[in-house]
Amino acid sequence: MTVPALQNSAVFYRRVLSRFPQDFSLAFAYGSAVFRQTGAQTEKNMLDFVFAVDDPVTWHTMNLIENRKHYSFLRYLGPKHISSIQTDYGAGVYFNTLVPAEDRVIKYGVISTDALIEDLLHWKTLYVAGRLHKPVRILLQNDPGKLRDALVGNLKSAVIASFLMLPESFSEEDLFLQIAGLSYSARLCVGDFRMVIGEDKSKVSNIVRENMTHFRKLYNNILQECPQVVYKPHQGRLEVDKSPEGQFTQLMALPRTLQQQITRLVERPGKNRDVEEILLQVAQDPDCGSVVQQGIASIVKASSITQSAKGIATAGLVKTVSYSAKKLQKMWRGWRRRAT
Repeated sequence: MTVPALQNSAVFYRRVLSRFPQDFSLAFAYGSAVFRQTGAQTEKNMLDFVFAVDDPVTWHTMNLIENRKHYSFLRYLGPKHISSIQTDYGAGVYFNTLVPAEDRVIKYGVISTDALIEDLLHWKTLYVAGRLHKPVRILLQNDPGKLRDALVGNLKSAVIASFLMLPESFSEEDLFLQIAGLSYSARLCVGDFRMVIGEDKSKVSNIVRENMTHFRKLYNNILQECPQVVYKPHQGRLEVDKSPEGQFTQLMALPRTLQQQITRLVERPGKNRDVEEILLQVAQDPDCGSVVQQGIASIVKASSITQSAKGIATAGLVKTVSYSAKKLQKMWRGWRRRAT
């Protein structure tokens, strides 16, 4: 269910990718211009891409030769400094935005393969991992297996974290709303200005409502094989074990960074208990789901502010103002939809 504006999408995406150095381990497109969202003007929306590359310095060196105008004033610093800005600040992603390509406008982020795998497996920042909780269009994948396993592991982690924040019985839509909202709701918890100004507050439901089929396809095998849930796909219902034992098993399966953040939230100074003991305590807490949500929020907080600040530098002032204006227009359209 890709949008009508991209009817010849396979050819279109090949042409877009051909504009860049081809050393991708993974390339995917995401967002409202790729998958329908309720109320979105898909034919006008900017197309979003993420490119994972093994060697960012080499990739930026080649891209500066081929697409120098894509970069802000930072292009004068050269590929090594650009790569350092990418890897050392924020969520490890370098974005070029408002780039004209094939009669459309695109934004693309570059992340190292190692940083992507770290985020997928351990939720170090949840920045790209969070985007991959939702349906995306994989355009190219050249990894022998490690990245593929990390992509699946990220989906499993999203399911487990969502189980902990849901009641004992819930619908498929409830689950997919929880999964799609993991990183968004966390931004709201930490007051991320992207979610306060410039984002449609109905964004999560807009994503899920039009894409139930894609969510089912993405998560069906994981839910069928998960021993901790009774999945009834024909009824669209799920039941999960909410006993302390069941929740402890789920907590132990969470990504490492989330476990660490939960530990910091719960542990009292001077006790120095191990992670397993602390998670056993959390499993018996009636507010277990809230603690998990706070842990996710703390991960997002650590990178969202610096990534947003980095975005101003990587885009440049003029593009930043233009991009922010488009975000505000989307928010205004969302307000008007809810008011009518």
